[in-house]
Amino acid sequence: MSTLIQLFISYLKIGFFGFGGGYAMLSLIYSEVVVAHGWLTSAEFSDIVAISQMTPGPIAINSATYIGYEVAGLWGSVVATIAVSLPALTLMLLITIFFLRLRNNRYVKGVVAGMRPIVIGMIASAALLLIFPGSEDDGASFIDTWSWVIFVATLIASARKANPILLIVISGVAGIIIYGFFNL
Repeated sequence: MSTLIQLFISYLKIGFFGFGGGYAMLSLIYSEVVVAHGWLTSAEFSDIVAISQMTPGPIAINSATYIGYEVAGLWGSVVATIAVSLPALTLMLLITIFFLRLRNNRYVKGVVAGMRPIVIGMIASAALLLIFPGSEDDGASFIDTWSWVIFVATLIASARKANPILLIVISGVAGIIIYGFFNL
């Protein structure tokens, strides 16, 4: 099967089953891209996630665009982006048509309530996959002491309602200083 078809099928699957938004989708994307197809290593995946977070737009679409490009060039980028967007577009059109009529239905309310805990679990799973990589990278983590320092400082600043854009810029500058200039 050609790489473009595999990309399309993988990202269509991610688009259909990646409930809860981009962060919740990360574990599913990781499973498809790193584990199932071996298109990227855990470290490369982590880099793409970081870039996807810093660029405007939804993380799932940004990561599809970047990963598609890494795997199959420009056409891979186009195919992965369309495939991950297609289910959401289709479902939103259907929901818009039917949800307004069914929003007070007890079964619809039950489905929505039942999906909330799994979204939190998928976000936690994505965080753990980024912190503790699998055996395909010999267990080597990209997280070091300085990464933890930046993480904790950002977490504390976020809890104190610091501007997220400022935190991204400061973290980027810290990364340049720590890993660029001093290569720690």
